[in-house]
Amino acid sequence: MIVEQYRVLARYNTWMNDKLYALAATLSDAARREDRGAFFRSVHGTLNHVLLADRAWLYRFTHDAAIAESRDRDGALIPYRGTLDQELYADFDLLRRERAKTDAHIEAWVDGLDAARLAAPLCYRISKGVEYEHPLWWALTHFFNHQTHHRGQTTTLFSQLGHDPGVTDLIMFMRE
Repeated sequence: MIVEQYRVLARYNTWMNDKLYALAATLSDAARREDRGAFFRSVHGTLNHVLLADRAWLYRFTHDAAIAESRDRDGALIPYRGTLDQELYADFDLLRRERAKTDAHIEAWVDGLDAARLAAPLCYRISKGVEYEHPLWWALTHFFNHQTHHRGQTTTLFSQLGHDPGVTDLIMFMRE
């Protein structure tokens, strides 16, 4: 049953990102970038952060650089600078396209998981050089919780800007 829960969370992640990016597309670039005092300042900054963090975790999970790397329109690698507020994509349309691509990778990877893989140890090093080892399911739970945390911030930013993000409840997604 736990494997199916992660599959649902991966699909929910895509559903919510689709909703939030559609709403963000209705804002001007200036409104998306307005510093509203959030952890990552703005809607745009928060969306960039979540994509950066998701790709870092995908690499830890898969060791597949092709799905974890960020590349510009010309295919050149965007190097990670070691900060969680790095702007991967200044262009919103490119950010949106890369988000959708990453969500598809997340769903495909999660669909291939089983209970044994979830229980297996995950070993990785964070950018500060600290090494961790724990069951994969710990990190995967954190991964989805992290997304939800920052999407909650994003919905607050939308509300501050006078835009209703609509229903965000997981249970409503599952009912659809």
